[in-house]
Amino acid sequence: GIGSHFGSTNDVSAKFIANGIVGSNWEDWEAPDIHQIIVSMKVGDIVYIKSFAPSSGFIYVSAIGFIKDADILDNTKVNYIEIGRNVLWKYTGKKFGIKKPDGKFNVRLNTIYEEFHPEIQTEILKHLV
Repeated sequence: GIGSHFGSTNDVSAKFIANGIVGSNWEDWEAPDIHQIIVSMKVGDIVYIKSFAPSSGFIYVSAIGFIKDADILDNTKVNYIEIGRNVLWKYTGKKFGIKKPDGKFNVRLNTIYEEFHPEIQTEILKHLV
């Protein structure tokens, strides 16, 4: 899952979808872990654009796709990101919510994370079939 709010009000999800990318605007020295996650993505990995407000109890998903190639994008290729990847978007329909499963829910506010919860993985996959 990757967030698309750069700052509190700048939602770039439409740009991500229109340009077939995902990325982060954090510079490497500010967030080396985010850069490493993006670099480590493999062709075919599933990625989804998400937002999460803990008070809502839902993760909201606006697009789902696959990492398209091994290219690493930077701000010389896409001016509003510091690092990113090309994506083949397969679901760009209506934004949908996934109810918070029971248990810890501590990573959903992060810019990017690998999803390990089986209920959330299942809900993401349902929209790709």
